[in-house]
Amino acid sequence: MVFPVGPNEEERLRALLETGILDTASDPAFDAVTAEARAHFGVPMCLVTLIDRDRQWIKSAQGVCIPETPRDIAFCNYTILSDEVFVVEDALADERFRTNPAVTGELGVRFYAGAPLIYMKNIRLGALCLLDTKPRTFSRGDRAELLLFADRIVAEIAAREFNKIP
Repeated sequence: MVFPVGPNEEERLRALLETGILDTASDPAFDAVTAEARAHFGVPMCLVTLIDRDRQWIKSAQGVCIPETPRDIAFCNYTILSDEVFVVEDALADERFRTNPAVTGELGVRFYAGAPLIYMKNIRLGALCLLDTKPRTFSRGDRAELLLFADRIVAEIAAREFNKIP
């Protein structure tokens, strides 16, 4: 499966590696944000994902226990292409995702909303994403709120890099 990449993919990957956050242990600060976002939006699953060259690595997860997925099935590939929240209200009705294993398999994802983790201009490390097993709508206000939660994740990443905390 082919996945979309932005024009600055190599620069984005370098910045991601420089943060030192890939493959680090679970962290209460990230888990607190994902737990709060999950409850706030009333979804069964919430994740912080980091998009590496060939995989989507999951830094924090609520409602699901998966450490990583192949990048080619990651909804978050689309999220990191812009600074806007990416929403799929019904994955079964979306040509890009209807045959995706996350949709057709055990997870049964039908709804996805992802806010990019905007680390610096044009550098989006991954996403804070909400998942549901039923279709949903997502308002403009919901999108703005999800971006605020994502900003909190980026602040945690920046603080760790600044202080060299894994």
